[in-house]
Parts: sequence; structure tokens; C-alpha cells
Amino acid sequence: MEMQKELVVGGVELKWDLTTGQVLFEGGDVVFFWVSAMKTFFDTINEITGEEATNLVLEATGFRQGIIVGEGFKKMKEINTSNVVAWLSDTYVPAGWGYVRVEKMDVETKKFTLYIKDDWEYKMNKLGAKEKQGIFVPAHYAGVFTGLFGRNFWYEIVEYQSDSNPYTIVKYFPSDMNIQQNIRQMVRKQEAKQIQQLESLVAEKTKMLQDLVKELSSPLIPVLDGIVVVPLIGRYDEDRAEDLIMNTLSNLPKYQARYVLLDLTGLNKEISPYTAELIDKLGSAARLLGVEVILVGISAELAMVITETLTGLKKYECLQTLQHGIYYALGKSGRRIV
Repeated sequence: MEMQKELVVGGVELKWDLTTGQVLFEGGDVVFFWVSAMKTFFDTINEITGEEATNLVLEATGFRQGIIVGEGFKKMKEINTSNVVAWLSDTYVPAGWGYVRVEKMDVETKKFTLYIKDDWEYKMNKLGAKEKQGIFVPAHYAGVFTGLFGRNFWYEIVEYQSDSNPYTIVKYFPSDMNIQQNIRQMVRKQEAKQIQQLESLVAEKTKMLQDLVKELSSPLIPVLDGIVVVPLIGRYDEDRAEDLIMNTLSNLPKYQARYVLLDLTGLNKEISPYTAELIDKLGSAARLLGVEVILVGISAELAMVITETLTGLKKYECLQTLQHGIYYALGKSGRRIV
């Protein structure tokens, strides 16, 4: 039984050593894969990294593999602009990469136009339910030219092979553009996307926190029928003041309130003219709804502040504790706690 076979196709030498299981293509180790198996490989990458990252991986891999091929054949075959046309077809057609030819070539500027038909990536993409365009193969040939001529080449796809177009047409040209730049651009884009997602998350959590603070900073607590308590805590700016007034006035009818006890205990002596104006504004609005406002939690220090500087609050009934305020409201309504 003959254990070693050789075959020359289009000037390309292939060898099979059936004893060792080695396959050589122009002296280099190769393996064969079904197109469907390659599709599984590419689909797995896409599943793990996402389509955008997958496209960059395929482009970068195709380009870098092309450089290896170009540099290798440059040494073996002494490829230049005089023989690159024949070499390209003679090498890639026997390798199962589909039909490829150089249709246009500018020797001086080293610009090439490739016509590619039925390459393995095109066949692979046709197996999928979703229409996809080739990335690996066009980038691979850019890498091949880069390896052959020792300067960076890039590409522009004119049109893809389809039912109406028999070829994928790609222009290749020397360029400062390289795959490293694409990778950095992709990384920056991903970083920007992550930052944007983080900012959105922060904004969402901030709004949730602000809503919670609003809810906690302007509570309306019903204690008995017709009597509600509104505790005032800390300093009030324009936003907090508006929230307090709107929340209080909109909920008074809900509780059928006749008395609102504004508990100033949490303010201590921190009643600024702005807070005093807030209290007066809330009291005037509540009065229009038929609700009486009573100030409770008045310490001796706070009583002095109201007497000396915040005289506008003297028109409201002021009591020392919340308990006193509840008893007062009950008394005015003709009720008492038994």
C-alpha cells in the first residue's frame, strides 16, 4: 500500500503522508475543513463576542494570516508585480479558496483590483439564515499584498457577490490605514459605549434616589381623622420646597384633612427666611382649601427666632410638641382622646 502521495495542481505542489497524517501545501503543513465546520467556528465567535467584535476579529485574522502567506511566498517564489497575477490564481484556486483574478493593476502605484467568486467565506455565509458579507477573505488579500511588497496595503469593497453580481470586486492600495488602528478604534468605541451605559445607569440610579429623597423629604402622615402631620427636615431649596407644597396640597383632600401640623423639630434653629416664606406659602394655600396650619416642635430657641426675625410666622398657632398639636386640633374639632 502506497503511503505517500503527491499532486501538482496549477503549479502548486501538494503532498500527503498517510503514515504520519501530514498534509503539505507548497511545503507547509495544512489541514482541511468543511465549509460548514468553519461556519460553526465563526458563529461561536459571534455568539461569544457579538457581531461587531466578530467582524473585527475576522478582519484582523484574515489580514494577519495574509501577511504570513505573502511573506512566505515572497521568499519561495520571488513574487513581484510581474508574476503576482498568475501566482495569485494558481495558488488560491487549488487551495479551495474559490476563483480569484487580478483584473486591473497599476504597476507604478501598486494598486490592484481583484475579482473574487465563490470563495469559501461566501459559501459559508450562504449557509446561514441571515445574509452576511465577506470580511475575512477581502482582508486576507490585503495582508497578502502587504507581505509580498513589504508595505501596508488596505482595501475597499466595490461590490459583493450576489444573485445579481457574479463577483465580489475589491480594490487594494498602499495605505497608512492598518488593522491596529481598527482595533484601537474598536476598543475606543467599546469604551465609549461602556461609559455611556455606565452614565445611563448612574443617571437612572440618581433619578431613583432623587425620587426616593423627594418621597422621604416631604411625607404626609395621617395620625387621626382630619389631622395630618408634615415633618420638615433640614434645609429647603427651591426644588424641595416645591415638592413639599405640591405633595402636601395634592394629598390633603385624600385624607379629608382639616388640620395640618407642620412639625419643625427637624429644623432645630435652622429656619432661614426662605424656609419661613415656604411655611407661610404652604399655610396660605392650605387655608384656601379650608385647612388650618399649626406649627409644632417649637423650642425656646426657635420661639426667639420667630419672635425676633420671622414675625410672619406669629400668625400661626405655635405649640411646643407634636402631642400638644394633636390635642389642640382635637379640641378645636370638638373631640378628645379617651
